Amino acid sequence: MPLTDRILLGPGPSNPYPEATLGLAAPLLGHLDPEFIAVLERTCDRLRSLWGTGNPLTLPLSGTGSLGMETAFSNTVSEGDVVVVAVNGLFGERMCEVARRYGAEVVRVDHEWGQPVDVQRVLDAHPAPRLVAVVHAETSTGVVSDVGALGRALRERSDDTLLLADCVTSLGGMPLELDAWKVDIAYSGTQKCLGVAPGLAPFTFSERAWERRVETPPVWYADLGLLGAYVRGGPTGRAYHHTAPTAMIASLDAALARIEAEGPDAVAERHRAAGARLREGLVDMGLELFAAEGHRLAQLTSVRVPDGVDSAKVRMRLLDEYGLEIGAGVGRYAASVWRIGLMGHNARLDRAEVVLAALRRVLDR
Repeated sequence: MPLTDRILLGPGPSNPYPEATLGLAAPLLGHLDPEFIAVLERTCDRLRSLWGTGNPLTLPLSGTGSLGMETAFSNTVSEGDVVVVAVNGLFGERMCEVARRYGAEVVRVDHEWGQPVDVQRVLDAHPAPRLVAVVHAETSTGVVSDVGALGRALRERSDDTLLLADCVTSLGGMPLELDAWKVDIAYSGTQKCLGVAPGLAPFTFSERAWERRVETPPVWYADLGLLGAYVRGGPTGRAYHHTAPTAMIASLDAALARIEAEGPDAVAERHRAAGARLREGLVDMGLELFAAEGHRLAQLTSVRVPDGVDSAKVRMRLLDEYGLEIGAGVGRYAASVWRIGLMGHNARLDRAEVVLAALRRVLDR
């Protein structure tokens, strides 16, 4: 029985770019085939451009965005290291848990959900941490934080602290300038603004981070020394680490080529315009936006569920009657917030109008 064709307007996955889907159907190549190595190198170059970095160790990890988080901490944190984590949503909380499992002394800087990270509070949390971790675009709340301001302030204070940024919901949907922002480590996921199926974690690791890395991390699969020997090669060629998902990387390469052809600035503007139309329409319906004004993501809008409305029933009706998926909130906001994503191929005015029209019908507004 064929699967239903859904309009995926939740927090991810999103509907892929057609070019990404075609990329999956390309002839399958081996992970050491010279033709595939050319695709891999081109993909890494395109990721560097989109990240705004010259980091040599930039690659798509074979796993979802969560593997990016795992790889970041396992290669930088040892027992007793101080790690400051800015927490303004679910994924900041998850960073705390991952860091704790690697033996870090975690210093949480908690913020109200729906609010951006306060740079000064993060700076004041500890005078000399090994690592500061922050979520650029918090998927759980639809809030963007000023990573550049944090990175520049940290570097001005000390050259010893590394900065890690979760960019799962920002890469491919808004401008990123990691080198200018003084970000050392960043990861993302393919299933959101990059417009690719879930399964890869774009990842970048600066030379500063490489010099300070854990040389033998406790997770073999995430060992950047071993992965780098495959991706970057060495005097004797590329060392086998694992069988890379060649079809997924070909799909990512195709999506990055599509973004490159449109132009990253034009892609960011498309996301901005679609998000603005969605927010305008939701407010016109009398709904209240959740994220702090002035810090709202264009690609992911959080909106409060009206009083007396059953969140789950509305989402199920949208799915059953319109084939349209939106997301629930998380944690204590699971029943009181909806999350609507206009990401990648779905960052279009027509998608905004479709979800607005369906909500008006279901809510009888």
